[in-house]
Amino acid sequence: MRLDLTTLNLVLAIEQTRSITRGAQQEHLALAAASKRVSDLEARLGVQLFERRSRGVEPTEACRALVRHIRSLHASLHALESEVVEFARGIKGHLRIAANSGAIAECLPADLVAFSQGHPQIRISLEDLTSAEVQAAVAEGRADAGVFTAPLLDSRLQTWSYARGRLAVLVPKRHALAAQDRVRFADLLDYDLIGLHAGASAQEMMRQQAQALGRTLNARIQVRGFDAIAQLVEAGLGVAVLPGGPAERFSRVFDVKLLALDEDWAVREYCLGVLRQERLPAVLQRFVDSLCPPAPKA
Repeated sequence: MRLDLTTLNLVLAIEQTRSITRGAQQEHLALAAASKRVSDLEARLGVQLFERRSRGVEPTEACRALVRHIRSLHASLHALESEVVEFARGIKGHLRIAANSGAIAECLPADLVAFSQGHPQIRISLEDLTSAEVQAAVAEGRADAGVFTAPLLDSRLQTWSYARGRLAVLVPKRHALAAQDRVRFADLLDYDLIGLHAGASAQEMMRQQAQALGRTLNARIQVRGFDAIAQLVEAGLGVAVLPGGPAERFSRVFDVKLLALDEDWAVREYCLGVLRQERLPAVLQRFVDSLCPPAPKA
């Protein structure tokens, strides 16, 4: 079944104005032609889109569902137009990258800057997702490349070891643990923990480690953003485990103490992943080589 954009725009106009007459006027169509378009569309879809009333029309649930898709289509068309127009301004490609919060905070920015400087004609978009969401986005084609923490959850991805990081701990300056330089995870479980939203890789790792110890993770507050975590720790609402890079920076800005997390699992590997294919597109291959340079040939 083919749906033309004129008819879809008409449906959207009628839904907004609650009137076939005003919708037709808005789309510069004769009333009879507009009525026929709506009737033909209802016949093709097999559903009623509008309930005719004495003072106009009321959209049905089927119409509301269709309108949601029409608005989504408009957004996609706008993005398509914007991206194509960029080629006239010298842009030669678009690279969609998804990454987890830790990678964005610790290691990815400097490499994106270097890649952008070397490839000024390639536009980069970056989306902040959990590691599981990053892998799904790459596997489903919503992102060209993803940076996430192990483990690999989707066999459709080809991966490279990109970088390593280490989790650290922030506690309030006057906290009972502040006299120490290192701390075991079990010691943190006696206190309220401030962490990222459910699904974040560090949060899931802590939950698993707490279960292994037969303990409960007292996740008192969960937020989005490491800076929010640091501010809440400073306020004395709990302690936090977060990537070492931002943790070290926050220890210089906020009234908090940085502690080393004395656990083997505190070391995290960041992976770069793309959809497995016989030959990568040239732009994507350059990005992979930039972040994970191939070993020199002997």
